Amino acid sequence: MPSSAVADDRPLLVIYTGGTLGMVESERGLAPGGDIAPRLARALDALPPGRGALLPRHEVLAVDTPIDSSAATPSDWSRLAGMIAARHRDHAGFVVLHGTDTLAWSAASLAYQLQGIDRPVVLTGAMQPLEAPGSDAADNVTLALRFAANPALQEVAIAFGGRLLRGVRARKWHSRDADAFTSPNYPLLGERVGDDSVLYPGRGLERQQRGAPRFELADYAGLDDGGVARIALWPGISARQLDTWLTDPALEGALLEVWGGGNLPDDPDLLGVLARASGEGKLLAAISQCPHGPITPGDYAAGQGLATAGVLSGDAMTPEAAFTKLVHLLAQPLPDAERRRRFLTPLVGERL
Repeated sequence: MPSSAVADDRPLLVIYTGGTLGMVESERGLAPGGDIAPRLARALDALPPGRGALLPRHEVLAVDTPIDSSAATPSDWSRLAGMIAARHRDHAGFVVLHGTDTLAWSAASLAYQLQGIDRPVVLTGAMQPLEAPGSDAADNVTLALRFAANPALQEVAIAFGGRLLRGVRARKWHSRDADAFTSPNYPLLGERVGDDSVLYPGRGLERQQRGAPRFELADYAGLDDGGVARIALWPGISARQLDTWLTDPALEGALLEVWGGGNLPDDPDLLGVLARASGEGKLLAAISQCPHGPITPGDYAAGQGLATAGVLSGDAMTPEAAFTKLVHLLAQPLPDAERRRRFLTPLVGERL
């Protein structure tokens, strides 16, 4: 921990939003459960002495209606950010208990909304419920609590499977493994070493976070109904099919997942659809379908048309980070040129 980090005696706040971690059996299978505070306390008390010892003081707050994270919407992201911002000065850090399916999406969105956060916001979840034999839930919560108590961490992160990942660099990479998350284009922020939770120096945002928080708590509700689309290209995609997406009157922006380093078919009609949508003020961006590496439109002739059509480069951003950034920028009353400038600008460590 750097010498500038000062211990904070305020409790951490654990916010329970739902997900597998808190699920219980129902007639229809696993469903979000309640009474999370006593259940969580019992699970943490049952940990081996070295793993559960000296956990930081914390309080637990549950949302009114816990959900399976597959049901999350942009409005849920903005409500969660509002909860944290409203309690920002009352707690030394935050742990968000969340379903794993869209955990990386929520983490990325929180990072944009809570720009300049001067304390930890750590999301975690589990592949098995708290009470399941051999569950990973208590271990993940313990890891998140310990990192959330470290004042040297000043950003939104994900603690899972013994590792700490930047929120805007993380992806869920496996549907079943306990080590379900990866950070394809950025190193780990920290990890569990023995019974210690080690934060690696020089990888965090603390040097960029000086001064008052620059929270941007925009209302995302207007984008819940298909305001931003994610469109992965496939061999044989036609201009007609793309046009159907981009002429939807509810659509304000789209993330295109193109091939390799930024390639798409050399089809004048396809490029015309993109140029027309961009010219109408729709915010379009592109990333690679490859999980590792950036796009560099223009290296190949097949990629020249992206920039010409006004499609912004997403560099090596994850789909989750690029999509939630489009939502965040479109939810604010910004001129089109400013939205485009901010998309190309690293805001919270999401771009190279």
